[in-house]
Amino acid sequence: MTDLQNPTTKFHTGGFPLQQQEQPGLTGATSPRPDHGEDSYEGTGKLQGKRALITGGDSGIGRAVAIAFAREGADVAISFLPEEQDDAEDTAALVRAAGRSAVLLAGDIRNEQHCIDIVEHTTAQLGGLDILVLNAAYQENRNGLETLSTQEFDRVFKTNLYATLWIARAAIPHLTPGSSIITTTSIQATNPSPELIDYAMTKAALVAFTQALAQQLGSTGVRVNAVAPGPIWTPLIPATSWPEKLPTFGQDTPLGRAGQPAELASAYVYLASPDSSYTSGAVLPVTGGRGF
Repeated sequence: MTDLQNPTTKFHTGGFPLQQQEQPGLTGATSPRPDHGEDSYEGTGKLQGKRALITGGDSGIGRAVAIAFAREGADVAISFLPEEQDDAEDTAALVRAAGRSAVLLAGDIRNEQHCIDIVEHTTAQLGGLDILVLNAAYQENRNGLETLSTQEFDRVFKTNLYATLWIARAAIPHLTPGSSIITTTSIQATNPSPELIDYAMTKAALVAFTQALAQQLGSTGVRVNAVAPGPIWTPLIPATSWPEKLPTFGQDTPLGRAGQPAELASAYVYLASPDSSYTSGAVLPVTGGRGF
């Protein structure tokens, strides 16, 4: 008999303690520590021999994806900010423990040349590129549009959108039939919070980017899809300057709790693997029951 698990209680229930971090947020300072699937994800060889580049792969959703990809048989390159070096080293250790290669690529993806370089370093060190996960993002609490500076607006758009375009553009010449591009959009794309207005704008744009690029690359055999997370407990959340929201974070979903990074990993594996060979231009919501 199958041992069913109740999704409302499978992971941390209830809210989160008051805490505040500086951007970009670090795993060790996040309480409780997010679950990335370190002790639970078991691979079955779905990505054996593949080469993947994951932006924002040091922590949160990116770390969960890196762990899952490695345990499914993929070598993994991880892009991250220099301030996240310790988190990146920890993720690389988990990838290597699965018997796969890990490449660490520190730098700021708001720089166009760095975006080009991480693709070139990945292909050079892993021998090619089969899976591109465009996951890195920046968000910050906004107390009204009138308080949003152009500098902060630029930071959000360059991290979430410009870098997506620059990295994908550099990667496309390396991709062959069967390759996969996966973006991380958000429930914010269709159900935006006013305090995340600029972030929500970028996530809506990523849906259009994903669907348009899927049409462009379809005839080449390269698939393009997106995952749309709901409220997920990652270091980005306590670094978003809204400590008053933490005690109720994720409580308004139909499942009644926030999600953990581990709960998204299988979505990325599916979209990267041959199991989704007829899936392109799709947005896969992982939202705790919220409509997308």
